[in-house]
Amino acid sequence: MVSFEEHVAEGAAVPVDGWDFSWFDGRATEQRPSWEYARLMGERMARARRALDLQTGGGEVLAGIPQAPEVLVATEGWPPNAELARAHLAPLGGRVVEAGENDDLPFEDGTFDLVVSRHPVSVRWDEVARVLAAQGTYFSQQVGAGSLRELIDFMMGPQPVSPVRDPERARAAATAAGLTVLGLRSEALRMEFSDVAAVIVFLRKVIWTVPSFTIPAYYDRLKAMHAHITEHGPFVAHSQRFLIEARKLA
Repeated sequence: MVSFEEHVAEGAAVPVDGWDFSWFDGRATEQRPSWEYARLMGERMARARRALDLQTGGGEVLAGIPQAPEVLVATEGWPPNAELARAHLAPLGGRVVEAGENDDLPFEDGTFDLVVSRHPVSVRWDEVARVLAAQGTYFSQQVGAGSLRELIDFMMGPQPVSPVRDPERARAAATAAGLTVLGLRSEALRMEFSDVAAVIVFLRKVIWTVPSFTIPAYYDRLKAMHAHITEHGPFVAHSQRFLIEARKLA
């Protein structure tokens, strides 16, 4: 049996750049939303002429589209991820611009007929509306309110659920920015962590889950997690996801 200390050492050593989650195979699972974001996004990309992917991470999801539009641009605020994205998107002729999630977008008004984003940290709805052309579409899968609260509460103690990521709040913000919401769907999805190394890598990679996470600071809680998994089997949490599509009519 692998010891707690061995799991910790492994979890600390795994690289966490980009959004490739293949390391988790056999270590953690996450139920996928029924709507298949990557497929739907790829269909919209194939119909677009000028498209923008906001907060692309390492560009892994965008790189999987079957057909690139004439102009393909992505933004990313973390330089190591931006470099990964440049490598992943080069075969598609994609360009990566470094911009933070709360920055003004460095593009002219009405530049894009499609703006997409998978799991944005935050959304500048005013900027999305500004860079969309008339009849342009925003299409995004986002993290919903209360996502992974079981894991968060285990690590940090009971935490209030912030309404910031509520789907209806996103609808209101999109509408306030002048967009017309065409569709809004949400689902709760089961996640399982089979060992504490997977928990460590996840918290190092998805840094907003437990923003203060470091191994030394949470060593005792990680030890408790290891004991929980050893006694009860995989740790179960639930992610919250919603899909929103909105259009700029004029």
